[in-house]
Amino acid sequence: MAHQAHTYHMVDPSPWPLTGAMAALLLTSGLAMWFHFGLTIILYLGFIILLLTMLQWWRDVVRESTFQGHHTLLVQKGLRYGMILFITSEVFFFLGFFWAFYRASLAPTIELGECWPPTGILPLDPFEVPLLNTAVLLASGVTVTWAHHSIMSDNRKEAIQALTLTIVLGLYFTALQATEYYETPFTISDSIYGSTFFVATGFHGLHVIIGSSFLVICLTRQIMYHFTSNHHFGFEAAAWYWHFVDVVWLFLYVSIYWWGS
Repeated sequence: MAHQAHTYHMVDPSPWPLTGAMAALLLTSGLAMWFHFGLTIILYLGFIILLLTMLQWWRDVVRESTFQGHHTLLVQKGLRYGMILFITSEVFFFLGFFWAFYRASLAPTIELGECWPPTGILPLDPFEVPLLNTAVLLASGVTVTWAHHSIMSDNRKEAIQALTLTIVLGLYFTALQATEYYETPFTISDSIYGSTFFVATGFHGLHVIIGSSFLVICLTRQIMYHFTSNHHFGFEAAAWYWHFVDVVWLFLYVSIYWWGS
């Protein structure tokens, strides 16, 4: 930074966008091969390349921010805007699923029996596992806020405890949802009810897994003394994302599990 007359960060050329795109191509084509022909080699290859890309890209960002000092206040401001725009795009992503659900449920067609849930569909009880999942995610929102306040007050021990608890709650949510999927009496091919249910809740579950991986990286960095009370945007972005996941689940629970059943 001493050799430039501005506080922007000119990122060095990186291969990780290219390898990430290759991983995405291999994952999508690998899924198609698995669905149609039962072949998993391309899927596994794409997953391995994706994991390696994530680890090395995160390593570079950590190096630039923590050890090279490239994340100045101006750069952090740009990162904040970028994260806000990303979460906004995710809001509209889920909005499409809610639009499809309400369009189908408020005006059910004759093929559905002109009722909702459609004829022959046995919906899940919203006061069993879905309610427990809601409590788990709300608790994780509390613990991630606790972790944030602990970092801001330089309480390293409590920050580590709170982050660990948040990750455990996130993994517990994922395990509960996997159990729920296994026991669900309908499938993704059972009318638009099954399609909207599994696509909306499934993508939310994927976001929980992604958010959990973000928090695992943040926990590792906190253990390695990377965060200070005034320089911890990596964690802040992960916390924003986690709160977004919480809010989306509340809308999913009220709309699809409770009202929709």
